[in-house]
Amino acid sequence: MAAALENKQGKSSATAGPIRVGDLLVSRGVITADQLTQALEAQRAQGHKKLLGEVLIELKLVTEEQVLESVAEASGIPFARVSPKLADPKILEILPREFIEKHSVLPMFHVNGKLTIAVPEPSNVFLIEEIQRLANCSVQIVAASSNDIRSTLQLHLPQSNVFVIDELVEDIKDDALTLVEQQIADLSNFDDSAADQSPVIKLVNYIIYSAVQERASDIHIEPSDKALRVRYRVDGNLYQKMTPPYQMTPAMVSRVKIMAGMDISERRVPQDGAITVMISKRAVDLRVSTMPGKFGEKVVMRVIDNRGAQVRLDKLGFSFDMLAKWRSIVSQPNGIVLVTGPTGSGKSTTLYATLSEVVDDATNISTVEDPVEYQLEGVNQFQTNEKAGFTFAKALRALLRQDPDVIMVGEIRDAETGKIAVQAALTGHLVVSTLHTNDAPSAVTRLFNVGIEPYLVAASLKGVLAQRLLRKICPQCKEVVELPTQMRKAFDRLVGAGVGVDTFYRGVGCAKCRNSGYSGRMGIYELFAPDDETMDAVSRGATLQELRRLALASGQYTTLAADGIEKVRNGITTIEELFSSVTA
Repeated sequence: MAAALENKQGKSSATAGPIRVGDLLVSRGVITADQLTQALEAQRAQGHKKLLGEVLIELKLVTEEQVLESVAEASGIPFARVSPKLADPKILEILPREFIEKHSVLPMFHVNGKLTIAVPEPSNVFLIEEIQRLANCSVQIVAASSNDIRSTLQLHLPQSNVFVIDELVEDIKDDALTLVEQQIADLSNFDDSAADQSPVIKLVNYIIYSAVQERASDIHIEPSDKALRVRYRVDGNLYQKMTPPYQMTPAMVSRVKIMAGMDISERRVPQDGAITVMISKRAVDLRVSTMPGKFGEKVVMRVIDNRGAQVRLDKLGFSFDMLAKWRSIVSQPNGIVLVTGPTGSGKSTTLYATLSEVVDDATNISTVEDPVEYQLEGVNQFQTNEKAGFTFAKALRALLRQDPDVIMVGEIRDAETGKIAVQAALTGHLVVSTLHTNDAPSAVTRLFNVGIEPYLVAASLKGVLAQRLLRKICPQCKEVVELPTQMRKAFDRLVGAGVGVDTFYRGVGCAKCRNSGYSGRMGIYELFAPDDETMDAVSRGATLQELRRLALASGQYTTLAADGIEKVRNGITTIEELFSSVTA
C-alpha cells in the first residue's frame, strides 16, 4: 500500500498535465482544499516520513478505498471492490502461494492468455514486473484494497494448494519439540530433518508446536465427510488453522493415541489420555480426549502450559481497590474463600496466582485437584482418582491429617466435600475452592443447595470472587468507533445512563491478531465480602435477592458489569465483548 499512497503523478490524456492524488481527491469532492492543506502541513511536520495518502487516512479524512480509487484513476488503472465471488480459486495456482501471501495480490481471471490480478499497490512497477515473470503471460492490473484482498484470500487459499507437510515444519529448529514418553526414560526427539520420520509424525508435532506458540488453549482435530480440519482455541475463540487431506484422519488419530498412551485398536468408545512434551526447554502437558463420530474419531487436546501458573495477580485485570481487598481476604488464617464462574473463565489461573503469593517455607499449602493443571513450586499437589475411590471428599479428609495451613480444593461438587471444607475452615485452616455460579452472591445459595447449614456458611465464608474473561483490543489496530443507536441503548440499560463513557474502541484487524481485532484476554471481577449484617442474613438462610441487595447497600460491592464497563471506558476491551459475558 505504501507506494500507492504516495503523491503519484499520472496523465489523464495526452495533452493534460500531471495529476496529483491530493488534487484529484479535491476535484472529486472527497476532501476539501483546506483539508488537503491540513494534511500537507501534517506531512511536513512529520518530516515527510509518511506519504500523503497515509497522513490523510490517519487524519480520518479519507478511506483506503478512496485513496486507491484516486491512485488508480491517476494511473489509468481500473479500481475494483473484489470479493470471494469475483475470484476463481483455480486461478490462484498460477502464482506461488508464498508470493501471493507475501505481497497480498489476488489473481482473478485468466482469459485469452491475459491474467487479471488485483493489487493494493498499482504503482509498484517492480511488483508488476515480477508478476508477469512468474505468470509467464500478459497481466492486467486492477487496484483493490488490501482488506478486500486479504478476506478473499482467507476463503480461497486453504483449498487452493496441495497440502505439503514439509513446508509446515521448515521453520522449526531441530529439537524444538521433544515427546516425553509415558513411563519410559528415553526421549523421542522431534527432528524435522530426520529422514525416517513419517509425514504424519511431522504433522502432529507441528500442530502441537504451533498451538503452543500461538497460545492456544485447545486443539481440535475434526473429521467430516471428505474433509478434515484442525482448529485452535485462542483467547476463548476457535479459528481454523489448517485443512489436511481427510485421508490422513485415521493415521493422525492413531499417532495422537500412541503419544497419549491410548488403545489404538479401540475406536468405538471415548478415551482419555495425556501427553507431555518439551518445548523451548519447558514442559507442556496436553490432556487428550477422543470421541467416535460418524466420519471418524474427533480429537481434542487441552494445552496446559506452565507459563499460565506464573501469572501474577496484578496482571490478571484486577482494579487497585479490588486487588487490595482480595489480598486481604486470602491473607486471613482461616475460613473459606471461593472463586466462581463458568468453565473456561480463568478460575484456576486466579487460584494458582493467589497461592503463589502466599507460598513460603513457614506455610504448608496442599491442593486436591482433578486434574493437576499446573505445577506450583513449594506446593503439595494431589490428583483425585474416581475409579480408585480417591474422591475429593476422601482426599480432603486424608489431607487434614497432613498438618496443612492452606488447602485448595479444585471444586466443591457435593455435600460431603462441602461439609469437610467447612469443618476444615472452622478448625483453623484457610480453604480456597471453586464453584460454578453466575455471580458472587449466588455462591452462598449454592452452598445451601448442596446441603450445608446456613449458620455454618455464615461462620466460615470469608469472601467470594466471581469472574469472566474478556478479549482485549489489539493495540496494533485499535481505533475509535461510533456505537450504533441500539447498542448504545443496550449499553445504557446495562450500566445506567449518564455513566460518562463517550469514546468506545475496537480493533480493525491486522496480521498480528489474525484480523480478529483482539489480542490476549483479561478478567472482570466482582468481590462479595459479607459484613456483619450480611452474615446475619446468611445465617438465617437469606434469599439470593436479599443477599444482592445487602451487598449493593454496603457500598463495597462492585458488579461484573461495573468492572467490565471500566475496562471499556479505559479502551481495554469492546462493548461487544462485555455483552457476550454480561447480560444487557
